[in-house]
Amino acid sequence: MHIHIINPNTTASMTQAIHRTAECQASTGVRITASQPESGPVSIESHFDEVVSAVGVAQEVLKGEREGGIDAYIVACFGDPGLLAARELTRAPVIGIAEAAFHLATLISTRFSIVTTLSRTGIIAEHLLEQYGFRHHCRRIRAAEIPVLDLEHHPDAAFKRIVEECCRARDEDDIGAIVLGCGGMANLTQEISREVGIPVVEGVSAALKLAESLVGLGLYTSKHGDLAYPRPKPFTGQFAALSDLQLPPK
Repeated sequence: MHIHIINPNTTASMTQAIHRTAECQASTGVRITASQPESGPVSIESHFDEVVSAVGVAQEVLKGEREGGIDAYIVACFGDPGLLAARELTRAPVIGIAEAAFHLATLISTRFSIVTTLSRTGIIAEHLLEQYGFRHHCRRIRAAEIPVLDLEHHPDAAFKRIVEECCRARDEDDIGAIVLGCGGMANLTQEISREVGIPVVEGVSAALKLAESLVGLGLYTSKHGDLAYPRPKPFTGQFAALSDLQLPPK
C-alpha cells in the first residue's frame, strides 16, 4: 500500500516532519511518501492562502496520477484546502486531516475542543465543522495565537503555548478530547497528550489510519455524481497546460 501525503504549504522542513510522524504511525508494509507544491504560501493562515494552496494540492495529485502507484492521498493542512477538487482528480481515497480528526474525536468522546494556531484560522475551522456536520460535537475553538512557522522557528515557546491552551480546554470546556488544529503540530501529539492527560487527536495520523482502512476495504472515491472527473475544457494563461485534461479511470 502506498499513501502519499501532500503538505499544501511550501515549507519543506514541515513536510519532512509530517512525513516522519506518518511513517511512525503507518502499519507494516505501508509505504509513505510526501511532497509539497513548488509554488505557493510558506504557511496557510487565511482564506487567500488556502485558495492559492488548493491549486498546488491539485497539481500534486495530478503529478501522482501521472506517476501512478498511489493508493491514497492525504491533504495535510487543517483547512483541508482543495479537498473536493483533489477527489475529482483520482479514484484513490483523498483524506483531509481536519475531517479525519473530527471523525476520530467523535468515536472516543461526545464533545471535543479544537486548539489551533491563530484565531482567524479558528474561524476557518468553524466553517469546516458546519460543512462536515460536526458543529454540535465541538465545544469550543481555541487559539494559541502563534504563527504556523513558530512551530518550526520557536518550537519550545510554541509547545508551551499550545499545552497551556489545551489545559484550559480540558479544565473549562467540559470535553473528552482535544483536536489539534494544524498539521504542523503532528509531531507534538504524544507530548501534548502526556501533559494534558486526556486524548489528543491530530489529523495526520487520523487521516493515515482512515486511508489505510479505505484502501484495505477496497473503497475508492466515487466517480458517480459531483466527484466525477472534471470535464475536459480549454484553460488559458498560466493554467493552459491543464487544457483538455484526460483522467481515464484506473
